[in-house]
Amino acid sequence: MKEAQQIEWKQSWRDEHLRWICGFANAQGGTLAIGKNDHGQVVGVADARRLLEEIPNKVRDLLGVVVDVNLHTEAGRDWLEIVVEPYPSPISYKGEYHYRTGSTKQELKGAALDRFLLRKLGKHWDGVPVPHVGLGDLDPVAINMFRRLAARSGRVNADWLTEADAQLVDKLHLMENGYLKRAATLLFHPDPQKFTTGACVKIGFFRTDSDLLYHDVIEGGLLAQAEKTLDLLLTKYLRAGISYRGTQRTERFPVPEAALREAVHNAIVHKDYGAAIPIQISVYDHKLMLWNPGQLPLDWTLEQLLAKHASQPANPDIANAFFRAGKIESWGRGIDLIRSSCLEDGHPAPRFSCDNSGFWTEFAYAAPLDAQVVDARPEPRLESRLESRLESRLESALAAKVVILLHEREMGKAAIAQALGHTTVSGELHKQIQRLKSLDLIEMTLPDKPNSRMQKYRLSKSGLELLTSVDKGSGNEI
Repeated sequence: MKEAQQIEWKQSWRDEHLRWICGFANAQGGTLAIGKNDHGQVVGVADARRLLEEIPNKVRDLLGVVVDVNLHTEAGRDWLEIVVEPYPSPISYKGEYHYRTGSTKQELKGAALDRFLLRKLGKHWDGVPVPHVGLGDLDPVAINMFRRLAARSGRVNADWLTEADAQLVDKLHLMENGYLKRAATLLFHPDPQKFTTGACVKIGFFRTDSDLLYHDVIEGGLLAQAEKTLDLLLTKYLRAGISYRGTQRTERFPVPEAALREAVHNAIVHKDYGAAIPIQISVYDHKLMLWNPGQLPLDWTLEQLLAKHASQPANPDIANAFFRAGKIESWGRGIDLIRSSCLEDGHPAPRFSCDNSGFWTEFAYAAPLDAQVVDARPEPRLESRLESRLESRLESALAAKVVILLHEREMGKAAIAQALGHTTVSGELHKQIQRLKSLDLIEMTLPDKPNSRMQKYRLSKSGLELLTSVDKGSGNEI
């Protein structure tokens, strides 16, 4: 026999064993046997009949719960069976909260204790009301972003999207008794860190574990964080292998975009925001590691998470908004989607691990990045030949590079500069972008807001025609 989730053996009685009874009461209940050794063999307990009366009284006085204490005799040796029922309310022992998980007992502290107490009270962290913040403090841009995403996903009643912000927020269950919930401030406030420290994402590129080359911090509402994080990873931190079929440019990232998107969204939704620590993404030239200060649900193991399981989000209100915006599923399939996306794309399966600090997702690249860039291109010198032809047409090597970068991908000036290996947007780069605009080879994604910080550029119809003609080695000169 072995000790398990609901069984614990002790050779003799000590008052400190009240902590184990407390742990059983706070979890799924269980049985504490007094007079058995670590192998479950009866060794007997002295004064069993006296303990039969004392233990129930001590449990009642110090824990406030009632237990059944049964006397058994085996081979002439007495042992006691203490049967503990699970309690719906939190139980403490001298101000300490203990919890039985697996075959061990843990004392709950800090964020883990907060989660436990909220769960016992029928609440969750992101559902706690926040005073001193109203609907007028929310960011209309963030709410409209949700409307746009939800309209695209089709997971929201169309009538909701035409209602005022107050009604939409209420129908997303982000209000309670006239107060906005924590989830509302994280999703729609322009500065969520005003209410929740560490509500952001950090990305860094590392040469080694101690050699950080550059980094970014992504802030704002959670939906915007999700989009900005993925955009930065794909445009600045991950080098894609490039191939061409005619003028069709194909990019193959070292981590499949679908897997990366799912991992980022899951981290944001399941993060323990009470820990006050940002999500951290460490990018290397051979792997990407995503750390989320979140924990598995109580009583869960990593094996349960990796197997088929029901959805049990750490932040249900945030998860609901992300689901309706089309960012996540609601069937507990996130881990499986990440793994299957990698394997279907010919990449190694990611590694998942969890400890007391948080949850890790590690993507190993299929091959060194330089090898991927070469291997993904059936004609190794095709891109350089294309740039050379464009350079002769445009009379600028920089302009040629910009045209190729903007083929099939929208990019802002800063992202273009970074992709070119520049630290800033130089005057020459700005000049060439303006020139390409005047030639109608590229266009703005937000032409009505030329100075918007969200402004990006893309290849125009004329630009695509130029690229096609250059690739064919014919066409009119500019």
